[in-house]
Amino acid sequence: MFRFLVRRILGAAVILLIISALVFVLFYAAPRDPARIACGKVCTPETLELVKKNLGISDPLPMQYWEWLKGLFVGRDYTSYGHCDAPCLGYSFQSREPVLDTILDRFPTTISLSLGAAVVFLIFGVGTGMLAAVKQGKALDKIASSASLIASSMQIYVVGVFATYLLVDQMHLLDRASYTPFTDNPGKWFSGLLVPWLVLSLIFTANYTRMTRSQMVESLTQDYVRTARAKGLSRRTVFFRFAWRGAMGPIITIFGLDLGVLLGGAIITESTFSLQGLGMLSVKAVGTNDLPILLGVIMVAAAAIIVFNIIVDAVYALIDPRVRLA
Repeated sequence: MFRFLVRRILGAAVILLIISALVFVLFYAAPRDPARIACGKVCTPETLELVKKNLGISDPLPMQYWEWLKGLFVGRDYTSYGHCDAPCLGYSFQSREPVLDTILDRFPTTISLSLGAAVVFLIFGVGTGMLAAVKQGKALDKIASSASLIASSMQIYVVGVFATYLLVDQMHLLDRASYTPFTDNPGKWFSGLLVPWLVLSLIFTANYTRMTRSQMVESLTQDYVRTARAKGLSRRTVFFRFAWRGAMGPIITIFGLDLGVLLGGAIITESTFSLQGLGMLSVKAVGTNDLPILLGVIMVAAAAIIVFNIIVDAVYALIDPRVRLA
């Protein structure tokens, strides 16, 4: 296990390094100059050069990238900001605030949105898929399969507007989407995120329903499941101890990927409900060519996906004894 984790961590570091380099190159190729944007409407060549120096973008691209990379481990000195302690992701070109502080300020919103939606689509998606597999070919199976196909074709920005209009504005059943820190008011935190949770989990629930049903149907036909039945074990024991464990491996793998992507920023959902998380932060950063913010969000998203992949591989081996990390 230890050797496996060391290999994966080293591989993750290489992947993150490549991703950060690619983002730098792509941003450098953009036609808009962030220094000119920050300089304002009345901008002389001398002022422009000073702004570039203050923002740390007066050097060639390789030197800029090296300074940013070095700042992650030993910190970095800025002309106008002073010393930035490690891990330093730089300062925003627009707000002039530390990137790490900005991300940490937005991260709780994205975590609350992602984990809440994950709980919803796991409970309803996996549960409905298991019921459909047990009732294969019957009315419940057909209804669940048809509903999942319809739900998977829907778009979040359409469902979000419709759900807000129907459940909030017309029927007054739920509160309008908002974010309140859990430590401030748990009840308001829950009620403010309930509509975004339901909307974000809709498509995922449909996908997990179809995937769980498919895996369970296949698992129920395996030889070891038939052998367990032949030994006289109860249907409940056979279903949960043998068939369910065999079917959960691929589902856990996909869940790790989905959760990593969600933690990186549910852009469409946050934009639909005006939730100030990492998704909205990245959209604004793209529009203003704010490289430090954009790079910071991308690195957080990439790290989340990689970390959850490593965790999923380890959990996969615990659930399915046929899998060995070696």
